[in-house]
Amino acid sequence: MFRSAITRPAPADTLFRTTPAISLLASLIAATVAAPASAQSSTDATQRATTLDTLQVQGQRLRTRDAPQETGSRLGLSQRETPASLQVIDREAIARKGARTTREVFQLADGAMVGNVPGNPAVVTLRGFSGNTISVLHDGVRIGASTFVTRDVDTWGLERVEVLRGPASVLYGEGAMGGAINLVSRRPDTDAQVIDAMFGVGSFDTRRAGFGINQPLSDTLALRFDASGLRSDSLYDIAHNRVEMSTLSTSLAWTPHDALSMLLSWQHAEDDSTGTYQGSPMVAIEDAIAPSRVVRSANGLVIDAATRHVNYNPIGAYTGARSDLLRWNVAIDLSPEWQLRNDLAWYRADRDFVYSDDWLYDRGTGLYARGAQRVFHDHRFWNERMALSHDGPFAGRRNRFTAGVELNGTDFVNPRQSGSTTPVTPVDPDVGVFPGADSPVYTSDQLFRTDLRTRAVFVENAFNLTPRWLLVGGLRYERIDLERSIDNRITGATTAFSPRYSPLSWRVGSVFDLRDDVQLYGQFSTAASPVSSLLTIQTASGIFDLTDATSAEIGIKADAWNERLSLTAAAYRIERDDILTRDPANPSISVQGGRQSSQGLELSADLQATRGLRLDASATWGRARFDELIEAGGVDRRGNRPSNVHNGTATLAGTYRFARVPVSIGASGQHVGGFYTDTANTIHVRGRTTFDAWASYDWRRASLALRVRNVGDALYGEYSGYPATHVYLGAPRSVEMTLRTRF
Repeated sequence: MFRSAITRPAPADTLFRTTPAISLLASLIAATVAAPASAQSSTDATQRATTLDTLQVQGQRLRTRDAPQETGSRLGLSQRETPASLQVIDREAIARKGARTTREVFQLADGAMVGNVPGNPAVVTLRGFSGNTISVLHDGVRIGASTFVTRDVDTWGLERVEVLRGPASVLYGEGAMGGAINLVSRRPDTDAQVIDAMFGVGSFDTRRAGFGINQPLSDTLALRFDASGLRSDSLYDIAHNRVEMSTLSTSLAWTPHDALSMLLSWQHAEDDSTGTYQGSPMVAIEDAIAPSRVVRSANGLVIDAATRHVNYNPIGAYTGARSDLLRWNVAIDLSPEWQLRNDLAWYRADRDFVYSDDWLYDRGTGLYARGAQRVFHDHRFWNERMALSHDGPFAGRRNRFTAGVELNGTDFVNPRQSGSTTPVTPVDPDVGVFPGADSPVYTSDQLFRTDLRTRAVFVENAFNLTPRWLLVGGLRYERIDLERSIDNRITGATTAFSPRYSPLSWRVGSVFDLRDDVQLYGQFSTAASPVSSLLTIQTASGIFDLTDATSAEIGIKADAWNERLSLTAAAYRIERDDILTRDPANPSISVQGGRQSSQGLELSADLQATRGLRLDASATWGRARFDELIEAGGVDRRGNRPSNVHNGTATLAGTYRFARVPVSIGASGQHVGGFYTDTANTIHVRGRTTFDAWASYDWRRASLALRVRNVGDALYGEYSGYPATHVYLGAPRSVEMTLRTRF
């Protein structure tokens, strides 16, 4: 039961037009095909996946492209066989790059921009799309819109993170337009007992610990247990912003014989933040003590560096979440060619948002006017997915096929109160105490109830036209029934609506082996997404259908120098139709008919230059814009860039391991382009370049690492908040030491 607030279309040929990204990628492909034959690996796929030298075991091994990856397909395709851009960030990379939390591991995704908005922790922008158009999966299950279920929790329990760029509704249903990110948990195995642990301390009184054990119980049964926690006065060095997070998970794997396997898992996660950081509000430049260059605005507002660490939330403000995810997976080999899989998941979460979420500067008074919100989520979800798969010959060629059904249900209860509290001065504010539930400051008091039921059928196929040419296709049809009621607890009025959506998503792609270690791919795909999240959609938006997106992508994946060099490149264009706009004849009326598009180029490379030196590099360029958008008052935003979308990124990292002593040193630099905080493009957050450095000493069963983040102590904005005049500033320079052991 809920806890009340009182108790606490574009023309078809546009996808095929030549863009600078596609032209540049075509040149890259031509250069790769012309590369010397010495770039080919002399070993077959099996040897690549299993042959490791000592250095590679110590953490220098490049990620293999031949292991099956579930995120890009339900057919068990490898990265090489997937006609899409798929990045795998494994456990070794997460530790080596020092990603402690969900937000930090998302930042490792090439081209991603991530913000820690309290109402939407670890929100991600990919390929020009953000918020509920990016799906975040938990072991392959989409629990709900990422704006609700994603929390900034510790990464200790993760085995890897898989990032699928581009539309993915054909696999995961509505919502996946810009991409899907799959958080894959650690799983038990029967090989051997393994115990590992981690302890870290750092700036801002940050402490982190983790413990895990893999325990074989027999030749067919294994148990895994993991626990972790993080505490900090503030990960951003903000006053009165204590952060705590913890996770506890256990799983049991049973394989009684070769044809049957089961996995039962449970994960519990909690996170709490007092005096939540809502970003730094802008102030008039004439009133700023230390005006910074973080933003450039048309109305003379700036970020005041003198208030860098100030928190304007009243005493008693907080956010927090508690969640449980229970899963039961069964795989049955019906024959050497046929397999039946069933995945059952149940999820519950309770989330609290009690904070002042907007601080708006009043030039007349010189004060920040502050809002007040008391919002609670009671979220229950279940998902059942069954699929029948076949892997065998068809017309003399290998054919992989899967078909299945997916059913899920969501019950969501959401009481919310909103109003305003006392204004404060920008400097040395008297923040006061957060108003209680019975305070007269709340002018809105509503109870939202949502019942969401989805039924879907899907089919996917991969057929080898020749031994070197693979054709992949997929189709997913959904029927989504939404029932939503809104009770106004001040007036007693009730509104209700129950729309039905029937999206059909598809993709067609192909992969061609130019050489054994060089694959060229291309695909067309579609996706669907609501005009706003289905769980909190307002009455006025209930009459609108889902928006549609169509995407074209080509790319290349290549290995060279006996797999010491790994290269990927992709060019894409995504077009989204039927976003909300205003009727040109009557701007007071919202209609569907707006359009936005995104196109870009992505490049990445991993190089084991010498036995001790490893280099990682990536670069992305993108251009996102509204092709048609009219806002209130008839203002035309055509040609403007959506908010929180950068224009490109570049990253270079190097790690060197000494031959005579067990010491590694490394450094990285990252540039993220600028972005706008509003659709009017009047407030621009400048791009930034930051540097990290680290060193580690390795024993036989332990390692000690020292990491310095933001070495230059740069002051920069990393995301914008709810009002366009809020900018979340990146963390200042910090130091962390981490000890890891494994037995």
